[in-house]
Amino acid sequence: MSLEIPDSVKDLLDRPIVVTLVTLMPDNTPQATPVWFNWDGEYIWVNTARGRAKDKNLDQRRKATILSVDPENPYRYLEVRGEVAETTEDGAVDHINYLSGRYTGNSDYYKGDTARMNAETRVIYKIKPTRVIPRG
Repeated sequence: MSLEIPDSVKDLLDRPIVVTLVTLMPDNTPQATPVWFNWDGEYIWVNTARGRAKDKNLDQRRKATILSVDPENPYRYLEVRGEVAETTEDGAVDHINYLSGRYTGNSDYYKGDTARMNAETRVIYKIKPTRVIPRG
């Protein structure tokens, strides 16, 4: 069972807000990246390509923080700290297409760029919240 997200800030996970994903580098310094995501009510799903810093960091040091800031009020935000509960490549291309549709309205992430699509291996990280910090 995941931690409960307060109703007052659930919209910060339900809306297509570009969030900041914070991971840990090999020397334990933080690395922050803006990412698309979705939340299924239990896990926060993040999609990336194999070999990127966030992929290596999440794979090797399975902790992350997601910061979702309300675009209309920067003093209203939700910080979710968590641990990677699952990693899978299965369905990852479909997932990035879903996220592309959610954020851009175009559900073809690669837009016909088969060279790029063939060069990347997509992966989904499912992050289980271990601490939830709502503000505003």
